[in-house]
Amino acid sequence: MPIVAQSTETTDWVSRFADEVIEESERRAPGKPVVVASGLSPSGPIHLGNLREVMTPHLVADEIRRRGRQVRHLISWDDYDRFRKVPAGIAGVDETWAEHIGKPLTSVPAPKGSPHPNWSEHFKAAMVDSLAQLGVEFDSISQTEQYTSGAYREQILHAMRHRQEIDAILDQYRTKKAPAKKTQKPVDEAELQAEEGSGAASEDDGSSGSAGYFPYKPFCGNCEKDLTTVTSYDDDTTELTYSCTACAFSETVRLNEFNRGKLVWKVDWPMRWAYEGVIFEPSGVDHSSPGSSFQVGGQIVGIFGGKQPIGPMYAFVGISGMAKMSSSRGGVPTPADALKIMEPQLLRWLYARRRPNQSFKIAFDQEIQRLYDEWDKLDAKVAGGTSQASGTGGGSALPGDLAAHARAVGTASGELPRTPRPLPYRTLASVADITAGHQDQALRILSELDPDNPLASLDEARPRYDRAEAWINTHVPADQRTIVRDEPDAELLKSLDEASQQSVRLLLDGLESHWSLDGLTHLVYGVPKVQAGFAADATPKELPPEIKTAQRSFFALLYHLLVGRDTGPRLPTLLLAVGQERVRRLLGE
Repeated sequence: MPIVAQSTETTDWVSRFADEVIEESERRAPGKPVVVASGLSPSGPIHLGNLREVMTPHLVADEIRRRGRQVRHLISWDDYDRFRKVPAGIAGVDETWAEHIGKPLTSVPAPKGSPHPNWSEHFKAAMVDSLAQLGVEFDSISQTEQYTSGAYREQILHAMRHRQEIDAILDQYRTKKAPAKKTQKPVDEAELQAEEGSGAASEDDGSSGSAGYFPYKPFCGNCEKDLTTVTSYDDDTTELTYSCTACAFSETVRLNEFNRGKLVWKVDWPMRWAYEGVIFEPSGVDHSSPGSSFQVGGQIVGIFGGKQPIGPMYAFVGISGMAKMSSSRGGVPTPADALKIMEPQLLRWLYARRRPNQSFKIAFDQEIQRLYDEWDKLDAKVAGGTSQASGTGGGSALPGDLAAHARAVGTASGELPRTPRPLPYRTLASVADITAGHQDQALRILSELDPDNPLASLDEARPRYDRAEAWINTHVPADQRTIVRDEPDAELLKSLDEASQQSVRLLLDGLESHWSLDGLTHLVYGVPKVQAGFAADATPKELPPEIKTAQRSFFALLYHLLVGRDTGPRLPTLLLAVGQERVRRLLGE
């Protein structure tokens, strides 16, 4: 089975895959466009684990385009798959939806209130919009259109003629029990659902009864379901008779003109590899165990005169901070959910920087702030022209990191739109938290971050500001939101000892001359140093360990006086947000 080698070197995995794909394409189809493929089932919300099915070939295809070669990235929408189960958490879905199980996804009504014509189009639309934001170019293929138009007629007839060979291949695996999968333990229900996959991997491989084995499933002409059994077939006339176990309907059709059915999944997938000339397609864990679709397909594809694509098995994509959300909405997060709280560049980077065989997590909790800090640090290194290879600059980035950055910010077609003034995400989140939707207040605070280069409009900080605000409003629990005191805490101010009073006075005395983000950072960290007899700009190496303890105590005091809690947003940001006059009043001046 041809699998792309997966090195552990810290180099650019995309370029290595592109080299192998181009070489393989020249062997199989010299002079023709390189074909890479993804398959998505719009049976419900298409989640962030499924996005790896698209991003892996997208990044490889984009690298091939950057080299000036023609490439097609096919996304096959498996919208002619059967409706297997009613997903949890879908608005408007109730027990009556179970009556549609067994129908093609395109024959199932869309969820209540949807503007789309059917179930498949409803879930496909959100993914198409997200892929556009992510800069993913692709050629869309609807399997409903392919099957119902008769595009696969010759392939279906061929599979039926060679059904004994197909059955023999499948039979090698039917009695074998696959070993238990070794995988990381999902940490919450959302991740457990993400690990399940689409369900196609466990689908049956065709009917085998007294009439023999058939790799084709008709959809019933009466109830539209695939709960059918082929009872006879004639290779010469292509006459096929089937009966439906759901409604007892039976009919005889000519398969050379019948377009209401499909090949079973383990035959359908390799048929498409041959039909489309796919060179590269990754597969998930659920398709890669012994006897699974990808492995069996590698043998069946030869019956159709094709070869199995090369491609890696991609690992699990985890989620942090979604446990509460998943319990309320009953589903794992989608690319659209992620793009509400992060810019496309960050989401692209998360997929680009990790080899497909490496698991990683997408953060919906406080960890998103650290990810943004890491991204901004890399962005600054790239902007400063520093790299390990050149050895220039104060910091350096590995070649693999530089490549991942380049793939995150744009494609062969150009750079993705970006925030003109990308202020720190954690700062924007704090400002959005404190101002609670008051944009004039947010602009006032943000314009004071850098007095020498003030922000003229919130648009300069968008869309990052909007993403940070959405994160605060949707993923930070109400009890963790920041509410500034309306009145001073007179009782606490009265109880302060002399040292605490002095620390507050030192802060108040320095407010006016330090009123900027950098200035206030220097001030709040400097007050405990000055109190202990050190210079405000003394470095940690010059200070005893107890200074850190004093700083923590001072910060906790300020938080209590300003917001009534032990912790809160970074103090310099909080002070700017509250405003100098109000700070003075709350601190007892």
